[in-house]
Amino acid sequence: MRPFSITFSRQFSSSRTIRYDHILVSDPANGVKLVTLNRPNALNALFTPLVLELNDALKSADSDTSIGAIVLTGSVRAFAAGADIKEMKDKSFADVFTHDFIKNWSDATLIKKPIIAAVNGYALGGGCEMAMMADILYAGENAVFGQPEIKLGIIPGAGGTQRLARAIGKAKAMDIILTGKTFTAHEAYNWGLAAAVFPPTDLVAEAVKTAASIASYGPIAVHAAKEAINYGLQVGLDQGLTYERRLFHSLFATADQKEGMAAFAEKRAPEFKGE
Repeated sequence: MRPFSITFSRQFSSSRTIRYDHILVSDPANGVKLVTLNRPNALNALFTPLVLELNDALKSADSDTSIGAIVLTGSVRAFAAGADIKEMKDKSFADVFTHDFIKNWSDATLIKKPIIAAVNGYALGGGCEMAMMADILYAGENAVFGQPEIKLGIIPGAGGTQRLARAIGKAKAMDIILTGKTFTAHEAYNWGLAAAVFPPTDLVAEAVKTAASIASYGPIAVHAAKEAINYGLQVGLDQGLTYERRLFHSLFATADQKEGMAAFAEKRAPEFKGE
């Protein structure tokens, strides 16, 4: 295994050039950052060096004012086939508990900008959990999801028991997690986990298209909408409705609200500036 490294190269602009070992980063459309998991010889199995690179790339995109949405994907064969067992197998309870092992695997949920997971192939264990951390999940027709940790003598540890149950209900989540069996892209769609299913060759392009559409809107409103939905899932309906209404009210203090409504009245395209 190569040692983990992120190389920073100084440029004349304020942007930074980064060389990653386990992910690829590109800008496939205006306002869109595409992050691709890239461990082809390990079916994109997740391990600490990859997660650290991923977290860095996501935080960088989140702070980049030219980016409005992020697409996270893997290869046609695998989004991420699971966590790298070689990294975990010799760890002790004291080790994982003391260092809160895999806590930072959930840092994607701290990103303010919308993340679309474009899932082809295997999304098992940690890969399934990472896909569920996204705000929108698009699946290729060949996608295979599952939480097979029970077969290893453990349970999901990066949100599998919590997010899957919230997404598809207790009964189906119990059935999947306690048996370790997999489920298909169309099952994920029918159960409400996936927002759409596409042919594998079209998947990333469709995700980028959606991300570009989101990026064309006012970023303050986009952030507020994401925040309102996520907050509402954690509280009761009355609290969620109050929080939504307050965010709605607050947007009337933005220039984007004035521009958006003026453009609608004047029958022209709005020019949002994030102000």
